[in-house]
Amino acid sequence: MNRSFLFSLLVFFCACASAQTHVSFSDIENWTCSELSQYVGQEIIFDQPIYICNNYRSTITASVHRQFSPTNQAEPSTAAYNSIVSLNQSNTFTLTGLSGYHRMGETIHGMRARINSTSSITCLSYDHINGTRTDLEAGVPSVDLRYDARADTFITHNLLVCAANLEYYLVEQFGTGSNTMGPANNTEHQKQRTKVNAALAKINADLYGLVEIQQGQNAISEIASDLTNSTGRQFDYITDGSSVYGTYTKSGYVYCSDVLRPVGAIKENNQGVVQRKKLQAFEVIATGEKFIFSINHFKAKSSGGSGKDADQKDGQGGYNYTRTEEARSVLAAYSNNKTYYADDDILIMGDLNAYAKEDPITTLIQGGMTDLHRYFHADSSYSYTYHGQAGYLDHALCNSTLLPQVTGMAAYHINSDESDDYTYDKSSDATMFRCSDHDPVLVGLKLGNPITTDIPPLLTVKNGELLIQAPEGGYYSIHTVDGLLIASGSIGILTDPIPCPISGIVIVKIYTAANVYSYKQMIIQ
Repeated sequence: MNRSFLFSLLVFFCACASAQTHVSFSDIENWTCSELSQYVGQEIIFDQPIYICNNYRSTITASVHRQFSPTNQAEPSTAAYNSIVSLNQSNTFTLTGLSGYHRMGETIHGMRARINSTSSITCLSYDHINGTRTDLEAGVPSVDLRYDARADTFITHNLLVCAANLEYYLVEQFGTGSNTMGPANNTEHQKQRTKVNAALAKINADLYGLVEIQQGQNAISEIASDLTNSTGRQFDYITDGSSVYGTYTKSGYVYCSDVLRPVGAIKENNQGVVQRKKLQAFEVIATGEKFIFSINHFKAKSSGGSGKDADQKDGQGGYNYTRTEEARSVLAAYSNNKTYYADDDILIMGDLNAYAKEDPITTLIQGGMTDLHRYFHADSSYSYTYHGQAGYLDHALCNSTLLPQVTGMAAYHINSDESDDYTYDKSSDATMFRCSDHDPVLVGLKLGNPITTDIPPLLTVKNGELLIQAPEGGYYSIHTVDGLLIASGSIGILTDPIPCPISGIVIVKIYTAANVYSYKQMIIQ
């Protein structure tokens, strides 16, 4: 046997061994692409999911975890915030080799890949991908997550509420006013109309709070009529008497009149931007139970503010002062009108143009409201993606009297993860996907049936893994002691052991029916 053959055989076996190299990373929190350097030129198999972070202009970037907007996870200008900013700049790579269309947020499992460099990977094969359009078409996200220990069952909502930003839904006066956002003509509007109706009808909520719809009654009337025709249920809208001013938009209500009736008159809150913050009480016809629904659209982030509204370069953007004042005005409007509506329960929703840890949201929480995104989904929730970084600008908060009547909430990711190429003005795509740039947010309510009991979860640690025993439908999150999210996920009936990505002291939060339980644990790998 000659040396040349032996050398070729050795190269062949080395290549085969390289192709079977399984790789997993233990410190996901601090992972950067530099950790790929030892595998450059090799083929490896990732033992953990690979997340698609961005799909802009068909160029896919990916990472070992989803990228989040820094102020969605950490308070502005803190060490934790600065750490996320830095890591977001160094933990994504270009991913080639995938065929077909892929959305942001998809997770690739069992990926075999060639490492071209620390910034470039080629996908060779994979086991499966989650988070595709097909997955989302299978059904609307569940909002029945709350467990009632008294009945040993999960509580099913009797009222589904949806808030949605419709990205300048116009029916007339196209291309006029202060800007030319929205459809440029009626042809584009009809395409926008088809996509929006497909989304809202799929959700089939009992009550919609809509933002970025044209002022006046024509746009909101059309939406209600389309829902009636496509669902077979009777939908109506709240008339607010506002006029049409070019492409200026407003917030408004569409409701199923078979299920709900409005109580009292709509209340306008014109602090800051007008026509975009409103209150209306609704009553369930079958039971007589009521609640107040506050739908809002705060001033947008921009670098154009001055004085108190100037961009402070802390991640909150311009006009943060105005948005914070708007948050205060929402609390004041509720306080001033709850006697008028004769009810204390309030649900606050809408596009607040502020991420979870920014001042406007902190103001609402300090005013007694609970952030339902975090209550039900820890740090994993999002409704908007900007430059590949996810977070939620579209909020759902409620006060302490309504909270026990909330069965769950979820964002329906039909928009934020989609390529801009699928908007009505760039594509003939007539599906519900990318009908807006924001995801609809859903809240389930079981009015009149407060859930007051809960079974405390049991958390144990064995061989560096977490074992959680808790009602199915809850969520867990693992944080560093300074609050950075390391991992999160849902809890099943029999939750598999959960590997902790780091050693040392961690904070584990378990979100169940009526409480959030926090544990400090020492992890030894």
